[in-house]
Amino acid sequence: MGTKKHNPQLAMWLSLVLGLGQLYNRQKAKGLILLGVFVLEVIEIITFGIPAIQGLITLGSTPVVDHSLFLLIKGAMQIIAFVIMAIIHGACMRDAYHTAKLIGEGFEVPITAKETFRSIYENGFPYLLTIPAYLAMAFTIVFPVLVTLFIAFTNYDFRHIPPQRLIDWVGFKNFTNIVQLSTFRQAFSAVLSWTFIWTLLASTLQIVIGVATAIIANQSFIKFKRVFGVIFLLPWAAPAFISIMSFGNFFNDSIGAMNMQVLPFIEKFIPFVDFGLIPWKTDPFWTKVAVIMVQGWLGFPYIYILVSGILQSIPSDLYEAATIDGATAWQKFWRITLPMILAVAAPTFISQYTFNFNNFSIIYLFNNGGPGSVGGGAGATDILISWIYKLTTQTSPQFSMASAVTLIISLIVISVSLITFKKFNAFNMEDR
Repeated sequence: MGTKKHNPQLAMWLSLVLGLGQLYNRQKAKGLILLGVFVLEVIEIITFGIPAIQGLITLGSTPVVDHSLFLLIKGAMQIIAFVIMAIIHGACMRDAYHTAKLIGEGFEVPITAKETFRSIYENGFPYLLTIPAYLAMAFTIVFPVLVTLFIAFTNYDFRHIPPQRLIDWVGFKNFTNIVQLSTFRQAFSAVLSWTFIWTLLASTLQIVIGVATAIIANQSFIKFKRVFGVIFLLPWAAPAFISIMSFGNFFNDSIGAMNMQVLPFIEKFIPFVDFGLIPWKTDPFWTKVAVIMVQGWLGFPYIYILVSGILQSIPSDLYEAATIDGATAWQKFWRITLPMILAVAAPTFISQYTFNFNNFSIIYLFNNGGPGSVGGGAGATDILISWIYKLTTQTSPQFSMASAVTLIISLIVISVSLITFKKFNAFNMEDR
């Protein structure tokens, strides 16, 4: 059968209606199955899809009767369904085109149901295993992100709580309010700047402590390495929320162990220094210092374990050759140890920064984002994620504003992560 008698382009465009292209290719079993899927698609679009999209556009017209939030959620689900349908149609069009091309070139293709299922099993088995995971990911990851995206462009707040009050689309108003309204502008600038400072200092501190302890503990002259290893793992072994709440008491201004025992003990060795009672929980600056120190203590064990494993895999010949060449310990660290650590652990180090950018628990549990307020419901030590929590749980919740801030967080984290991953070639495994 020649190419002119069997047109791949015609087979492809016929597959706009699922199954017609396969029927054109004389694959009756596959064509009928796909045609059945197409009928189900049509039924879904008529019974659920069209009303869902209409509800998404209008967000309801009658209070109490229409629930704007449910309409928005249904519309988001339908958009994902449409995307899945488009992917299925594209795959079927591609299949019909390539099958018609093979037929035109004289090759045999699966025709019967048995041949079709055998071909799917032999050639498409990896896809059969991964498709359920992708579907689950679409509705567990993409769906919440899409709903958050939509809410950011609405006026969903304490004055518009469905079903008593309908939600309306307001475009970019929430984003402009962050810049134009003085309350939110001051709060956003203060919280954003502190979030960056917190992320940089807390993450760097835990990485530096983790790397330093790993290098020191792995020196040949160190005895009882296993004992030290167990001690270094204690901060990681205890549940974080218990440790954070304990540190909240530890840094209490009047009766905390830091002011009552630790600082007086240090003063005995440094008599010319008088710490006094440091306001760890009532002064914004000292609270920020405290949470950074606590995060350094909580986060370094993971880095310690990671770096310890890397250090044990570095060939000793490199250090012996460096010693023969007259390299100092500092030169060995910068030329051998650190590059080897970064070559393996750079993605993990970057993930520590992205994790702390959204590290809600320590900020909330230590001092509830306080002390004081910088406006917009945010405390002096609130980071963006804890501010979002307050925006959605306070007596006058601002759900749409919280969604807008969430999108800004996502853009920042994704952009910084992509740039740093690319710079460090974090996922470039070809030359390793």
